[in-house]
Amino acid sequence: MTATTPQDSRTEATRLLCAGTYLDIEFRRQVVEELVEHEERPIAPSLGVDVVPVLAHALRARRQDALTALMLLVLWAAFIGIEVGTADEVPLPKWSGIYALVSFAQWSAAASAGRGSSVYVVDKRTLREAMKGNVRKLVPAVPAVLAIGYWLYALYSLATGGNNWIGIVFPLLLVLPVWAHRRRVADVMGNELSREAFLLAPRAEPTTAYHQRIARAIDREQYAGMAIYDAGRPFIGMGKPYEPWSFALELRRRGDADASDDGAPFTGRTVVDLVRPRLEALRQGAAATSRDRLKDLEIEEFVYLPVGPPRPRLDYADTTVTRHVAEAVDEGGEARRYFLRVRVGAWDEQVVVSVLVRVHTQGGMLVLEVVPHILTPIRTEFRSVDVIAARGQDDPLRDGLRALLSGPAAGFAAAVSTVRAGVSGFRTWLAEPQRALPDGPAKSVRELGGAETVSLFQEMDISRYVKTVQDRIASGVRDALRSQGYETDQFEQQIVQISEGGVFIGSMSGGAVAAGAGAKAKNMTKDGGS
Repeated sequence: MTATTPQDSRTEATRLLCAGTYLDIEFRRQVVEELVEHEERPIAPSLGVDVVPVLAHALRARRQDALTALMLLVLWAAFIGIEVGTADEVPLPKWSGIYALVSFAQWSAAASAGRGSSVYVVDKRTLREAMKGNVRKLVPAVPAVLAIGYWLYALYSLATGGNNWIGIVFPLLLVLPVWAHRRRVADVMGNELSREAFLLAPRAEPTTAYHQRIARAIDREQYAGMAIYDAGRPFIGMGKPYEPWSFALELRRRGDADASDDGAPFTGRTVVDLVRPRLEALRQGAAATSRDRLKDLEIEEFVYLPVGPPRPRLDYADTTVTRHVAEAVDEGGEARRYFLRVRVGAWDEQVVVSVLVRVHTQGGMLVLEVVPHILTPIRTEFRSVDVIAARGQDDPLRDGLRALLSGPAAGFAAAVSTVRAGVSGFRTWLAEPQRALPDGPAKSVRELGGAETVSLFQEMDISRYVKTVQDRIASGVRDALRSQGYETDQFEQQIVQISEGGVFIGSMSGGAVAAGAGAKAKNMTKDGGS
């Protein structure tokens, strides 16, 4: 479909998100909802992720669930029908009813334990670990206990003379579609999504014409230097804000400024052109002296545009993006907003630090806005792809036993997935999203797959990256002021206050302000007293 492979199609974050579509139905549903059900929305910027393979695997996983659910439906119909038809007394589906309750209870227990709601669920915790602590930690063991309890009861009933062959034969038959599903998922994990295979396998893409059209739109948008946004949902795709700050500074000429300085206009472009070389020098210095991720620091001029024309009419050509950037960098407008975007993809793109910088100089003022954002690592449970890939296809007996124990919950999960897929398809057909009113992105695939927290090591790296980039930004702005003959004392004082976690107010009467951990504020009098 595409002539070239996108830059982030082989990243670890892309691989784990692709695997997550098989391991978490809710994540898969959100991916399809945002990208397919809301086709009218351009996607959010993709930082370290190629979204098209994630969509392709989400659609494939949904089809596999539907196939499994269809096979299970046929077997359930035969299970209930034969049990009712062969009953000697009142035709009540006893065994099928018990097994249905076990299926629902097992699925509910697995979902409530945070193990996801997929046909193929991998729990890293062992039964021994689950039994440590309070009763709540026993919940992950409930699915296996319920399955074992059912089989013990069924075998006991058969051994004591009960005519319950239906309660044994059909549950065994119901395991077969689940087993086949697990084998298909294991094949995808081992041959396409393992660490080694993912680097060599062809890029996964949707197969239907309808979804290929959406994929082509994603490819146009995900790495463009321009993004559409809704005013109520800015910065979708960038992650969580990380201590943003800004200040306004009155531009005052130095007493010793040369007269020649008056002829050079001082604009946002002037500042950006002095900030950018310092960031590039930071990247080059890191590359020459260390393996620090700052050596891969990305610097890009980026523009946000408000919702306007329908998605198919949006022009992402390089010439159009360049024109928007050139016009927006100095206008300081409310709707079209220019930013210098500095990005560091650390921990194999698991932690992404983006620092957005905006400068404007209208009305004799310098306004600097610095907005850092953090994308957290991909959820830990998606790393189960490596467990599944390592198991491979070489032990069908052990995998069959796992299917036997997880079969009831897996069957219910397949039914839930298929019902949701049917509702999604009907809702999409009914709404005709390609004809809906234009809108900005509401969710980011990368953010949907992110964890809630970061480790202490990652937090230390995030702080270091943000502070280092902000220092280079500050030095660039200071040099821009000096080169144009403006005073820098007030600017330097504000930067010192911000770097120490406080907020400096340049002109204030009768009070003081401070913010941040450990920040202090003092109201200074003219004679230096407090």
